[in-house]
Amino acid sequence: MLRMENQINKAKEVLRVGKVTSVRGRTIEVLVDKTKNNSHLLFEGQLVRNVSVGSYVKITKGFEQLIGKIESEFIVEDIAYSQSSYKKEGDLIKRTLSISLVGYFEANSFEQGIKELPLIDNECFILTKVEYDRVHSFVKDDEDKIMIGNLSSEMSKEIELGVNSLFASHIGIFGNTGSGKSYSLASLYHSLFSKYGESSGFKKNAKFLLIDFNGEYVKNKKGNDVIHFESSKEIIDYPHKKIPVLGKSLENIEILSIILDATEKTQKPFLKSCLDYSKFNNENFCYKEFVKDIVDALISKKDKEYGTKAFLNLFNDLYECVVNKDIILNIKELITDELGHYTTGSYYSISVEKDVSNCDKSGNPNSNAKFDIKNLTYYFITPLKEKIDSLIINREHLLINFLLKIILKYHLDITNGHSNIEHISPLIRRAKSILLKLDEIIDVISELKFEKNLKIISLKDINDNSIKKILALILCKEVYDEQKSTINNQFLNIIIDEAHNVLSPSSLRESETWKDYRLETFEEIIKEGRKFGTFLTIASQRPSDISSTIISQLHNYFLHRLINNKDIEAIEKTVSYLDKVSFESLPILPTGTCIIAGLSAKLPVVVKMNPLYEEFQPNSQTIKLTDYWKNNEADTNNSQESDESSAAADDDDFDLPF
Repeated sequence: MLRMENQINKAKEVLRVGKVTSVRGRTIEVLVDKTKNNSHLLFEGQLVRNVSVGSYVKITKGFEQLIGKIESEFIVEDIAYSQSSYKKEGDLIKRTLSISLVGYFEANSFEQGIKELPLIDNECFILTKVEYDRVHSFVKDDEDKIMIGNLSSEMSKEIELGVNSLFASHIGIFGNTGSGKSYSLASLYHSLFSKYGESSGFKKNAKFLLIDFNGEYVKNKKGNDVIHFESSKEIIDYPHKKIPVLGKSLENIEILSIILDATEKTQKPFLKSCLDYSKFNNENFCYKEFVKDIVDALISKKDKEYGTKAFLNLFNDLYECVVNKDIILNIKELITDELGHYTTGSYYSISVEKDVSNCDKSGNPNSNAKFDIKNLTYYFITPLKEKIDSLIINREHLLINFLLKIILKYHLDITNGHSNIEHISPLIRRAKSILLKLDEIIDVISELKFEKNLKIISLKDINDNSIKKILALILCKEVYDEQKSTINNQFLNIIIDEAHNVLSPSSLRESETWKDYRLETFEEIIKEGRKFGTFLTIASQRPSDISSTIISQLHNYFLHRLINNKDIEAIEKTVSYLDKVSFESLPILPTGTCIIAGLSAKLPVVVKMNPLYEEFQPNSQTIKLTDYWKNNEADTNNSQESDESSAAADDDDFDLPF
């Protein structure tokens, strides 16, 4: 018993750092013993690293053991030091540590938070290895966990996080280009799918939607699939596959107004009238009869100049939507100011060399004749009829169908004097451009299908950035609304890479309506999604470009190297989990290393993320210029051999391939 007490006292003597001299809230000052100013200490035959900025220490208060992190240290001259015992100048220095309390030990486990504050003269100690491991143990023994990497300052210490506390949360992954952000995202979900991918419960109840703006998670440079989950993964990469979108989303007035950038006061009400127009919603609606109604309205105007021009504009708009552009030229030859002239209130007289009554589907006339305008309308609509009928039946051309209705309603309203050309015509021009382009990109579906656990949608090859952003919004809103309406135990995780594209609080190139709608959508997901089993994972190079409301609602953060002051300030203002030392280390973090903070980690830790085998790495590596600049074929071959041997070495030692 006496021997044990002696060992304990010896350990206390060696590991003691000093005593508390000041308590200012969470900030504690400790005066270091003069014999403890060396970088290492000898304890039980081993060198023990002495405390320094960033280290953890233990402060004892009776039976309580409080844990603090050293944030700074400073020295002052000890004026009370006896000059008679002067040996060296260092003896005149008092070393003081500024420590921030982070938690305490209770029942052999580390707990985050402040239970008590220390008292003056309480002793401060270096942590033993057992205590050090206890501080960095974030998961209870009976909890499911995944190993995500190793502690950067102590590579032998593996960092494990609880599956529930990590994935049943909103996650933010931030870092500059080349810092390892995409790699961490892939590594994180690769670990999850490797652990649970073959579980029947996981396959039944887990859904993941990954919005990939740059195509980094489809194929890597080796041509392999990223994120190993072959048994239940679906990849939709335009143009190889069209992007599936629900028809009801495209018929939503808010989304339609955003797509067409409609003005709030005039163009949005016009679109609403098109959606609600009773004739369009009638199952017996006939395009040909509606066109005749417009022509009748034109005739009733009894204005030759206006009527001819309006007639030509109507068919020109229709043909641009659904028929080959060459046919438009034939119509222009058939109807011109020179050939057409008004004769009565009910007829146009068309004098041409061939008979229009026998014109073919291309609109080529056959002989001279005088025709009823309704007959003429019939011959113009004939080339459209077959195409239009197919559009009505086939829902995948919903956008073209709606475009035709917009055009017809516009011409009817203009003819009847119900709309202003200057207000609505810009909308028609945008509609023809945007909806025709969208029709080539999206596949209109009637029911949302999630047949595989992981669905990756790549928007890389969509050239229009505004369409990319709109599609990302629509896709996320669709799966979230579906999740809300389904009463089950399913889990939905929406993963957005390059999230600043859709989560920015400001943009000079978009309307306030569009900005407000997308922010409200994602803020609802991040505020209310937990109730419906929906969680958000976002990755971005620019946290300063993301809404502060969204960043502040995240539960777990993976912070890679950030250099820009605005990005660091954005994190500092919204992330309450980080200490001063962690913030100051953000600009100098090595590639592949990040600070993990949040609910899943009891305190911020600097972690080197788990390595991925080369075939599972995302397509985000920095290009090696010299591999492409060398002209000597032998040099190129040597470079390739070097790359192969390097890759083999990476596989052998399983190190990060940065």
